[in-house]
Amino acid sequence: MNKYVLVCIIGGQVLNFHKEIRSSICYKFNKKPQKLPAHFTIKAPFETDKIDEMIKILDEFSKYKKREPIKIDGFGKFREDVVYMNVKLSDEAKKIHDELIDELSKISWIEFKPNEGKNKIFHCTIVSRRIRDKFKEIWEYVNQYECSFESYFDNISLYIWSNNTWELYKKYKL
Repeated sequence: MNKYVLVCIIGGQVLNFHKEIRSSICYKFNKKPQKLPAHFTIKAPFETDKIDEMIKILDEFSKYKKREPIKIDGFGKFREDVVYMNVKLSDEAKKIHDELIDELSKISWIEFKPNEGKNKIFHCTIVSRRIRDKFKEIWEYVNQYECSFESYFDNISLYIWSNNTWELYKKYKL
């Protein structure tokens, strides 16, 4: 049984900004960085030994979809546990996301929790692991930065948990 996660890697300026601000926070506040580059989650970590079912759907789905615009605009938080960049999908990008959720939902062993289906809060986590003790300082720190980018929902990236980190298993370009 392997562990996987399905995400959209957010590239370009966003990737660089995310890497810099994440490194800066982790160094300044002595926190551990997450093990994935800038992304928004499509399906949170799950375990299966039947990944071929998902790969078949992703192969087919990605053939007929094109990239659609998204915006990264400001920062948000979940309680005092997660600090993230807000991800706003265009109507077209949201439509693709929701169609993908519908397709993935046809797989018998896939379950979407309420916070990870069609109506999730799209976000790109900056820091989330054991941050309550420094939350206020981290929140004030990130909000000194301008966070406004245009990007694309242009890939579906499947990662596998291996060697104590997430490794790219298969990437589908839209």
